Amino acid sequence: MSRAIVHIDMNTFFVSCERLSNSELNGIPLIIGGGDRGVVASCSYEARKFGVRSAMPIHMAMKLCPQAKIMKGDMELYSRLSHDITEIIQEKAPVVEKASIDEFYLDITGMDRFYGSYKWTDELAQRITKETGLPLTFALSVNKTVSKIGTGEGKQKQNLEIPEHLVQSFLNPLSIRKIPMVGQKTFELLSRIGIRTIRTLSEMPAESLQQMIGKNGTELWKKANGIDNTPVEPYTERKSISTEHTFSQDTIDILKLSRILQGMVEKLAYQLRAEEWLASTVTVKIRYANFDTETKQSRVQYTSADHILNQTVADLFEKLYQRRMRLRLIGVRFSGLVRGTYQIDLFNDTEEMLALYQAMDRMKSRYGFDAVMRCAGASFKSNNKDEILKRKK
Repeated sequence: MSRAIVHIDMNTFFVSCERLSNSELNGIPLIIGGGDRGVVASCSYEARKFGVRSAMPIHMAMKLCPQAKIMKGDMELYSRLSHDITEIIQEKAPVVEKASIDEFYLDITGMDRFYGSYKWTDELAQRITKETGLPLTFALSVNKTVSKIGTGEGKQKQNLEIPEHLVQSFLNPLSIRKIPMVGQKTFELLSRIGIRTIRTLSEMPAESLQQMIGKNGTELWKKANGIDNTPVEPYTERKSISTEHTFSQDTIDILKLSRILQGMVEKLAYQLRAEEWLASTVTVKIRYANFDTETKQSRVQYTSADHILNQTVADLFEKLYQRRMRLRLIGVRFSGLVRGTYQIDLFNDTEEMLALYQAMDRMKSRYGFDAVMRCAGASFKSNNKDEILKRKK
């Protein structure tokens, strides 16, 4: 049996959320971001007509579209509306994967036995828009890759259904840029040898592609041929992420404690970014030598940035650790999580900061967490025998 996989993408989600609150924003070029040296988190279709794109520096966007209105993002609003959408989908769909704050995959395989899959999806989409006021685009096909590409194409036309026998003819004329895993470097590499369309890529021997771009070559060839067996992973809301460190000898060394806390924050923040979470609550925990345990927490704007979270943890620790007794344990927890990337958190930060985090995370992903760290946090190594509590209900 062919699978029936739906991809749902909320159209210009941040912009649409802001327009729900203020109808005067309808029809005008709108940019969500912040600061002259910040980046575009999202932009309206009216701004895109001038060449404005997500992750573009604000100063460049304003040169392209000087009449655009710039607004700082409201992650509280976006998170709440994303949660509303998720609840509607989970109520109806048998298997749901929340890929990001505004993007969903649904596995409705077998639905055709009882109800037309496209008709069912269309009615779900209408319900979402009716109950939330937010526009969306969906595509229905045999796997996640084709459905996601279909959603991108549907935004220019209409919601699409791409049955199995039409998958290759749908993909063939499209640019290889449309394949989700093709970044700028891969595009440039393939373009240099004349591979610009999915048809040309699909006809290239998989072995040659693997020799050119490494281990991802075979996977890229499969996607170009409409092959993707990746399952829709059921979505479970993560409540928090945390880590603790128990000292072999109780300590009162403030400098040592501060350094370990910074390393813990850096490790957790990297995990947030790797799993595409943003945190809104920070908690610090200490346990004295006599086993008395105290905690203190603080709310922050949704973030996964080390430099913001480190400062909050340092402030909390200073307020919390007042008794000057020896400590046997310290811990850090981030909670109030929502789906999102650091890019959409850059309402106040700069393009340089975004580039720094991306470079550091690439090195950590390739060579391990310890490959690049701030000096102050280097005393907390990833081989510490601490436990990351991945799902705290």
